[in-house]
Amino acid sequence: MNDPAILSPVFALAAWTGSVLLLIPFQRIRAAFRGEVTAADFKLGESSAVPSAVSIPNRNYMNLLEAPLLFYVVCLTLYVSATSSVSAIYLAWAYVALRVLHSAIHLTYNKVMHRMLVFAASNAVLVTLWVLAGLALFTQVGS
Repeated sequence: MNDPAILSPVFALAAWTGSVLLLIPFQRIRAAFRGEVTAADFKLGESSAVPSAVSIPNRNYMNLLEAPLLFYVVCLTLYVSATSSVSAIYLAWAYVALRVLHSAIHLTYNKVMHRMLVFAASNAVLVTLWVLAGLALFTQVGS
């Protein structure tokens, strides 16, 4: 079915990514006013002098641009090929929820084991979404 509902989680994750992006200048400007960083600390990315409160939002933003790229591709593939299903939509929302939870952990108390478990779960959901998409596509092609 060509269900636009598969695109809702795409927009939700894009909105979340945008909100994390807004944290970066906020943290950098705040740190600059406190005298914790200078412009030179960002000349080649982030120097080792940049405090973790400033660098973590940037790292989290980069995380949201890495593996989620595969999420965007699979959701668009499901939509364009009209092979979206209720299961795929639930999995897509589960992926978004896990990525938001991963960010929340990363941006707050940042316990690595908690973050890693949520990250691993999100990757398992993503792989499952790809398998489901592949099966749907190849079943449709075979018909």
